[in-house]
Amino acid sequence: MKMSLPNILTVSRLVAAIIIMLAMALPIPFSSTVAFVVFVVAAITDYWDGHLARKHNRVTAFGKLMDPLADKVLVCAALVGFVGIRLPYEPQYSLVPAWVVVVIIAREFAVTGLRLLLATSAQKRILSAGGWGKLKTAWQMVAIIATFVLLSVREDFLPLGNLSEQFLRQYDAAFVITSWVLSALVVVVTLISGWKYFADHWDLVTAEM
Repeated sequence: MKMSLPNILTVSRLVAAIIIMLAMALPIPFSSTVAFVVFVVAAITDYWDGHLARKHNRVTAFGKLMDPLADKVLVCAALVGFVGIRLPYEPQYSLVPAWVVVVIIAREFAVTGLRLLLATSAQKRILSAGGWGKLKTAWQMVAIIATFVLLSVREDFLPLGNLSEQFLRQYDAAFVITSWVLSALVVVVTLISGWKYFADHWDLVTAEM
């Protein structure tokens, strides 16, 4: 069976996640820039696959399942990659704290479980993305793209210039502070959005206990 274009775009995000992790892990020229470009292109497909599916009436069960999964894999691939990166003048800190990734993944598992519970309940509720869920996704994308930009500049472009050690030290320190602040904001929005989903359907959650 021929796969539709929206589903091809969805699957491409899973492939993009693999490319991003490889680029961030392997010592290849301009690896951070490659990972950044691939992430941005993949993030754009997140809009287009849904838009095309609705426009041409090609919404499928496969797309409904894999689209949010592909988004989660893409985001987690970038965040896990950041956890493994330490800057030369701030080696004691990873770009993103490991606990941030754990919180985000735990929230995704919890919401996925809630979605399954609602779908299999007698009321057959559907958990659609609300305002906080969309804000969470937007904040994650903004934080990841901003971190990629700073990382690309640090690893692929600053070394090309004749910059002082003091400047590089200051850049690394500012970079770590910025990435940690962005991570903290993402965690706050992520937890609030997860709490909102459970609060809105707490009556059914308690009924199924």
